[in-house]
This record gives sequence, structure tokens and C-alpha cells, in this order.
Amino acid sequence: MKRFPSENRTHEKPDIALDTLRVMTLNVHKGLTFFGRKYMLPELRDAINAMQVDMVFLQEVIGAHEGYAKRLVDWLPTPQYEYLADTLWPQFAYGRNAVYPQGDHGNALLSKFPILQHQNLDVTLSGSEERGLLHCVVDIPGRAEIHAVCVHLGLRETHRERQLQLLSDLLDSLPPGAPAIVAGDFNDWRGRAGPILAACGMQEAFAATFGAPAKTFPARWPMLRLDRIYVRNALTFSPQVHSRKPWSHLSDHAPLLTGIQL
Repeated sequence: MKRFPSENRTHEKPDIALDTLRVMTLNVHKGLTFFGRKYMLPELRDAINAMQVDMVFLQEVIGAHEGYAKRLVDWLPTPQYEYLADTLWPQFAYGRNAVYPQGDHGNALLSKFPILQHQNLDVTLSGSEERGLLHCVVDIPGRAEIHAVCVHLGLRETHRERQLQLLSDLLDSLPPGAPAIVAGDFNDWRGRAGPILAACGMQEAFAATFGAPAKTFPARWPMLRLDRIYVRNALTFSPQVHSRKPWSHLSDHAPLLTGIQL
């Protein structure tokens, strides 16, 4: 995979450097409850806003869906990533992974800081679910650019192995000293991603603090360690998993948060 092409930029960074970030990742399950019976996007936005984070990595975000729009009276016509960004995250990027007759969904990054470039890398394998890696270059005040990759991998282990290799290729193509954050739904209940990404210099936030990734699925009774936050050329601190109300009722995954020291 190739790096983004170079380009002229006029954005000037402030003199004060930002030392830490708070980031969050969540599979929003298309804004629906665990069994898809209730539309929870307004409540989900309030809960995300209350977390006071700088960047949000989202998976299974709907861009448009005619079927839900007809069936749910409170369905919002705005793309979900725009609605969730609201006024707190003026920058957002969307990577459309799945396209079907009624609409589309994919990954999204919400950011308080300028997203200079973004590219959605298709890692769908033949006969499998549509998956992608949303790669963004984010301009942090007073710092070098950081690379943020929002991940949603497949359900089959053989597919995840190939997708992890494609993610490794992407990471290997980045500038060696640039900070990188990789977060999302890895569907990696067998714990195979850690060694593969460790070979690329990535460290998982919860494994670094607690010895293992957090249990995030299902949200009400977390048993599986599906979601992760990895960093390179940075340190994580105070990782948290939120599986109690309201989060236990807002999606089928519990969200992860961590501080990042740049």
C-alpha cells in the first residue's frame, strides 16, 4: 500500500504543543440496540459528547438507509457520522465499506483537530463481509502529524489474518517516527492480532496496563475481547471500558477510551 501523495499545505500550527489526547472507539451497531429494536442515535450522541474526548473512532456507521428511514419514525436524514460529530468535532471522515440497494455503512473518524487527508482502504476478501481501514492524517496543535486508522475486521479468522497483514503493510509504509493510533472492532476473540501488530511496533492500551485487551462484547455482559486501541511512538494511560448504563443499552459493543501521551 502506498503512502498519501505529498501536497502543499497552508495550515499553520499554534505555538503551544498539545501533549496528550483522549480517544475513544465504538462499534455503534448502526445506531440500533442489540437486537435492532430501537433507534438510539440521539442518546448515543449525548453519551459520546459526555466523554469529552478529542477523537472518536466509529464502526458500522450509516451514511444512508432508505429502509430504516421508512420503518423508523424518528430516523434522522443526516448521515450518522455528521449527526454524531455535531458541534464538538468539526472535522470528520467517512469510509464507506458496505454498499447495498437501500444505503451504505462504514467507518468514521470524528476529530477536534484538522484531518489533512483521509483514504479508505478496501480490505474485503472474496465472499466475505465488506471491510475497510479508514486511514486519516490528523494535524495536532504544535505537533507533527499523527496517523489514525479506524479498523473493522472480518468475522472469519482466515479473513482477519489477511486483513491484519494488509494493516501491517499500511503501518510499515508510514514514516517510522510518526505517532500512529489504530482503533476499532478487530473481531479478534482468539487474540491473534497482538503479536502481528507488535511486530509493527504497536502496543495495545489495555494489554499494556492490565495484561490483556478489554472485554467489550456483548455490551451488557462483556465476555469477548473484540475492540482494541493500539499506539506507536506514543504512550497510553488510564484506559477505560464502559459497559454499564447508559452504554450497555446503546450498542452491542462497549466503548473503549484511553489517554495518549504524545
